[in-house]
Amino acid sequence: QVQLVESGGGLVQPGGSLRLSCAASGILFRLANMAWYRQAPGKQREVVAAITSSGSTNYVDSVKGRFTISRDNAKNTVYLQMNSLKPEDTAAYYCNANLPNGGHWGQGTQVAVSS
Repeated sequence: QVQLVESGGGLVQPGGSLRLSCAASGILFRLANMAWYRQAPGKQREVVAAITSSGSTNYVDSVKGRFTISRDNAKNTVYLQMNSLKPEDTAAYYCNANLPNGGHWGQGTQVAVSS
């Protein structure tokens, strides 16, 4: 059974930092292209950052220079380090695993940026 379990969300002040983690099980993690998405209330889900199985990364323009995606294949975990957080980063953040046989989602973790 595939499981993606996100953690690390919370309430942080503008300018603060959070690190999200997504622990995967039931998949060949090292072969998966992983991504973080987010969805703010009333908005569509958008991809924030992605990392391929070989370690190449991509970011949406709004987080470039502030967010860093990384992966630890030994721990079957993908991370999203978020620095210089802004109120507009407030959203539910979801982990996604993309494999040749299909995609999988985690349950999400909430990030709120507010003073």
